[in-house]
Amino acid sequence: MSKKLTELSKQLSRVHCSEAANALPEFVEQATKEDQTPLEFLSTLLTYELQRREEKAMARRMKQATFPYYRTLDEFILEEQPSLSKKNFNKLKELTWVEQMYNVVLLGPTGTGKTSLSVGLGISAVQAGYKVIFIPMGEMVHLLKTAAFTTRSMSRIKRMKQADLLILDDLMFMAMDKNEANLFFHFINEIYENTSIILTSNKSPNDWGQLIGDEIITGAILDRIIQRAEIIQLSGDSYRLKHREGIFEQK
Repeated sequence: MSKKLTELSKQLSRVHCSEAANALPEFVEQATKEDQTPLEFLSTLLTYELQRREEKAMARRMKQATFPYYRTLDEFILEEQPSLSKKNFNKLKELTWVEQMYNVVLLGPTGTGKTSLSVGLGISAVQAGYKVIFIPMGEMVHLLKTAAFTTRSMSRIKRMKQADLLILDDLMFMAMDKNEANLFFHFINEIYENTSIILTSNKSPNDWGQLIGDEIITGAILDRIIQRAEIIQLSGDSYRLKHREGIFEQK
């Protein structure tokens, strides 16, 4: 690299265009071969910088989302969900509800696609530029109980409060004691006006009170979640059982 290119590369780094700085020699060579005008060269270089920034930002958002697996909405088999119409599925895919801070409650028996749908919606939201976090309810309760004395838990709770979309998986999978329910209520109370929430549960909201053990706290949680929410009841056979693979089956 010539002395002039080295100096220009350093200057680009100083103005926080590190991707353009690293690729400068390559783009200068390309501009010379293609006889680009100064404006064409500058446009190409800046477009590359912005694209690389967005790619890195998306990779960070995807990592921070902590999805249990990568499965997009294109892989969701809508035909196996008789309770969800294509029209409503497309409305979910548009993600306008995230911008408007609406919630989505996915109910249904185990294996009907609640988690898969929530992950697909979360991935779409990440790709659209939203900050998303996926967390199983058991882990959520653990974080709330340890946030007061564990830096890791405190940091993760803070990130969840800053998310555009929070996915709570398997709500009411196990019973909470009164202290856990109280911590969960205060968390929901703090975020519900600023963050969209997706909840998945195999229990009806009518049964939540028994699992939480406090009707007042249950009512307060439901009030904040369902005030602005779409409730979707998934039905059908278990996807995992229907598409299982056995060791005796021929491929």
